[in-house]
Amino acid sequence: MTTAAKPSLRERKFAKTKLALLQAAVAELDNCSLDGVSVKALCDQVDVSEATFFNYFPKKTDLLDYYIQLWNLELSWLCQQSEAQGLALIDELFQRCACDFQKHTGILTEIIAYLARQRSRLDAPELSLAERQKAFPKLDGIESIAVQGLDRMWMQGLQQALSAGELPDNIHLPTAIMGLAAIFYGVPLMLCQSNVVTIGSTYKLQLQIFFQGLVGASGGR
Repeated sequence: MTTAAKPSLRERKFAKTKLALLQAAVAELDNCSLDGVSVKALCDQVDVSEATFFNYFPKKTDLLDYYIQLWNLELSWLCQQSEAQGLALIDELFQRCACDFQKHTGILTEIIAYLARQRSRLDAPELSLAERQKAFPKLDGIESIAVQGLDRMWMQGLQQALSAGELPDNIHLPTAIMGLAAIFYGVPLMLCQSNVVTIGSTYKLQLQIFFQGLVGASGGR
């Protein structure tokens, strides 16, 4: 286990409260939309004032931004720790996300809709050392992991696949990233309200079809 600096008591309390508010929101979103989530109810659960809530999250959508950043941090850690390479790494990331969709369907459905409404790239909130340690106490080295978006993790897998000969070297990588994003967001949109348990298997099948199509379109094997 790596030795990391210990945040101050104030920083730890700040992180604990912020994460508790997020966890309360995640639970509420299993039963209603973000518009239907009551700030007062979240504050009552965590035993803080509404003024405190808005100190942490000036807008309710900031809860979604915060979840996205924590999710990306965990996936970045998993990507770095994984022994999988190339297309296997991409499949592993999709399967992990499928598990997350099953566990937290409400907030992740909200996030897909939220991202679809954005006209520019979101400015991700910085995560403090205390937040990293409090959110992921069992992930060794989480304090120093650089937070990446899924597109960068997919790019890593694609580049490894090109180097290993899994994909032809004339693949247009930005187009491949767009295709992966379409699968990533499209499958849950189709299944979250009906058959969420099949997201993982559907991801796997769609990735197989997609990569076969990339090879065929490139004139490869």
